[in-house]
Amino acid sequence: RALKQAVKRNIQRFPNDFMFQLTKEEWQQVITICDNLPKSAKFSPATPFVFTEQGVAMLSSILNSERAINVNIQVIRIFARLRNMVTDNTQIRLEIEKIKNKLENQDKNMEIVFQYLDELLALEEKPIPKRNRIGFKPDEL
Repeated sequence: RALKQAVKRNIQRFPNDFMFQLTKEEWQQVITICDNLPKSAKFSPATPFVFTEQGVAMLSSILNSERAINVNIQVIRIFARLRNMVTDNTQIRLEIEKIKNKLENQDKNMEIVFQYLDELLALEEKPIPKRNRIGFKPDEL
């Protein structure tokens, strides 16, 4: 309640890309998904505000209680960790793509090797025709 009052008093600090308010339908979806919401929140006549990362940072400038400041610090740290995790995952995905490309190239190379081996085996299976010997033939004496 105090949060909503503080936000409404400082609404100019929260443009649409920092904060928005859920519609009643969206709020009902959240209520059905989240079992552990407090009853006071579930039956509140007003739908809640939703803050982006920048909105959470802006909250710390309008709320002055010690608890609010500590919560905002924790939330900002969580956002920073999430950003690091996304960056790490992106790097991992790039490495996986590199490995996939190498494996595809190796598969192509292996196919070529097996093709040559098949050709060599096919040559071995053909009988070598008897050749007429040329030159001195000791059997003819």
